[in-house]
Amino acid sequence: MKRKQTKYIHEGEYVAQVEIELIYTDDGWSPYLSLADAYRLDDIRQALRTGNLVRAAKMAQVFTLTPVAA
Repeated sequence: MKRKQTKYIHEGEYVAQVEIELIYTDDGWSPYLSLADAYRLDDIRQALRTGNLVRAAKMAQVFTLTPVAA
């Protein structure tokens, strides 16, 4: 069984919102990601880390975090 879930990747002042599929099985390793989703999460994290927002935005929604003075 597969179910979609939203993951958030936080790097520096940016956050990426990524849709992934979790795979549920009857074994002890459930739920898990597909290899393609795992690589995509790594690619997005690396793009955010290096400041390549164009590349990250092609694979996910990218947001900027703004500090709030309280």
